[in-house]
Amino acid sequence: MQRVNTLNGYLKKRFGEKIYKLSLDGGMTCPNRDGKIGYGGCIFCSASGSGDFAEPVCESISKQIQNAKRRVQSKMKGGGRYIAYFQSFTNTYAPPEYLRRVFNEAIADDDIAALSVATRPDCLGEQVLNLLCELQRIKPVWVELGLQTIHEKSIKYIRRGFDNACFERAASDLKSIGVEVIVHVILGLPNETREQMLQTVRYLNGVGIDGIKLQLLHVLENTDLAEDFRQGRFSAMGMDEYIETLLDCIEELSPQTVVHRMTGDGDKKILVAPQWSADKKTVLNAIGKRLEERDVFQGSRLLGKQEAAMRMEIISRL
Repeated sequence: MQRVNTLNGYLKKRFGEKIYKLSLDGGMTCPNRDGKIGYGGCIFCSASGSGDFAEPVCESISKQIQNAKRRVQSKMKGGGRYIAYFQSFTNTYAPPEYLRRVFNEAIADDDIAALSVATRPDCLGEQVLNLLCELQRIKPVWVELGLQTIHEKSIKYIRRGFDNACFERAASDLKSIGVEVIVHVILGLPNETREQMLQTVRYLNGVGIDGIKLQLLHVLENTDLAEDFRQGRFSAMGMDEYIETLLDCIEELSPQTVVHRMTGDGDKKILVAPQWSADKKTVLNAIGKRLEERDVFQGSRLLGKQEAAMRMEIISRL
């Protein structure tokens, strides 16, 4: 198996220091919720627009950043800088003048090393692209696109609301202005086979993305997905099945693609299934063990303490 191109390693190489992510809420909504495309959002999306761990909206982005810094300081050893991550809902779904104000406020903080914006491919019009290009000249900009799957049946089921061609255009437009493209993929969507999940990853190799977030499907309260789960219309993935599928996907990835996530967090207060995913430490340890068993250290014949230290570093990056 190829070495895992982890986010932590990429950040240290690019910025020369430890970088932490601050999850922010820009106070926006989504065209899949307000009626422009649909109502209710994607079938799996929580009431917070997948921003369950983002800072609450307050009087300013600067205040949110300060609050978020305090939350992560307990994890910091020897300092570091941050990525301002606009996570909740669709973070380019607002007038360009509003986006300019909140994004500029975020990157004006000297501790912010980069800006990351989670959005939809169908919310990247010319004015938004021009703004992102402008910001990119000040600090690095990443855009995170929620593709989830390439398969038509699943696209309709999850109510994604855009086709693959729209995604391809958005990725191409972003790459043309120097913005890094990170793509979210969900593993374990109802009735998708492992081969179909691998097909999504192979497709992304062809698109030439910069990073990927591989995410376990979480069933959360107050979603239509939770209703389908309780009706027995699908089963959640088991931990062993998920880890094997995850590693199969990583093996398919282009070596240049940075793996930003190998698992995810479902808010325990609203997590319906799979319950095993709530024990993140156990999940990370299991992923690390399987990475070793699949010979993630192939090509590096390190011995003794040096090899053990490298393995612990890889596990800590998951």
